[in-house]
Amino acid sequence: MVALASVVVAAGTVTGVLSALDDGRGGDEARPDVSGTPFPQPLPYLPTPSSSPSATSGSPSPSASASAPKTRPSPTPSKSAATKPRTGPASVRLYRHGDSQVLDWVRANPDDPRRPLIESRIADRPAAVWFADYTPSTITARVRAVTSAGAAKGGVPVVVPYAVPDRDCGGASQGGAPDLSAYDGWIGKFAAGLGSREVVVILEPDAIAQSDCLSEGERTARFDALARAGRVLKAANPQARVYFDAGHSDWNAPRKQAGLLRRAGAASAASSDGIFSNVSNFNRTGDEVAYVRRTLAALGGPASLGAVIDTSRNGKGAPADGEWCDPAGRKLGQAPTLSTGEARIDAYLWVKLPGESDGCRGRPGTFTPDYAYDLAR
Repeated sequence: MVALASVVVAAGTVTGVLSALDDGRGGDEARPDVSGTPFPQPLPYLPTPSSSPSATSGSPSPSASASAPKTRPSPTPSKSAATKPRTGPASVRLYRHGDSQVLDWVRANPDDPRRPLIESRIADRPAAVWFADYTPSTITARVRAVTSAGAAKGGVPVVVPYAVPDRDCGGASQGGAPDLSAYDGWIGKFAAGLGSREVVVILEPDAIAQSDCLSEGERTARFDALARAGRVLKAANPQARVYFDAGHSDWNAPRKQAGLLRRAGAASAASSDGIFSNVSNFNRTGDEVAYVRRTLAALGGPASLGAVIDTSRNGKGAPADGEWCDPAGRKLGQAPTLSTGEARIDAYLWVKLPGESDGCRGRPGTFTPDYAYDLAR
């Protein structure tokens, strides 16, 4: 992932996200700033040597980077029938954070002809809040600002801790905590802000699927830290629902990904409620449903384990040509909801924020109204 001031990118699955960063306005405020996430394409099947990660961080978003893989296999075109996105209201149980780039744009542009569609189909929908900076002194208060606001509104927030060391294997969204001991402390402070009401935690996108660059010892240490993180989060708030990184259906095979997930504690009810897939990707919901079910079957663990799928911009599936950067012709996917009607699928969520650029239609991680409008119409 790339560090551009408070912008970061990840060479895995995410691009452009809502991030509650410490911007100097006080530790009690969760403010979405320019952000990003891992590339929405699978990594090379053979590991690519990467440069040493920098200490700077923000949150992910694709942009050209000397450390990014030069070649990546194109996503396999979806074979499943198109799943028509639901256009009705999102679940009232999910919380929409009141501070975001899209809401800023809507408020600042009351007469723009694109505003009604962007407001009704994107700004009014609940989306994840990312915490992608390593700032132990303010993280508890900033997480609490989101979870307490969600509790006050009677909604379920979706939060994304994104600070694992050696994030993105030193690529575009490199950064995170300086070491795993520091990460343990940061996660403890993050957990202290979760409150006591229901909250969905998307734990470290790409941290498991994108771990081939690590040595076996480094990978084991990271997976142990993720298992500890899951236990800490759930111990701090038994109502927290914690999901682990399953990549997406065009990345690792289900059995391989399940093996990695098991090592990271995702099969244990003490640390996990299941897995997540398709973060910032375009794969059709039907393909992801089939993939996560196969991954859960291979994972084992309690029958209560489920999955959540990022449907923020998968309404038309992945581009056949493999384009990952703000590809044309993509559409919004299913509205965010905790009621999917699908066995073992706990939620469809907007983890990636629709309209935030991957770096081609606008600066990485910034809200781009033309792109948002194209996705929404």
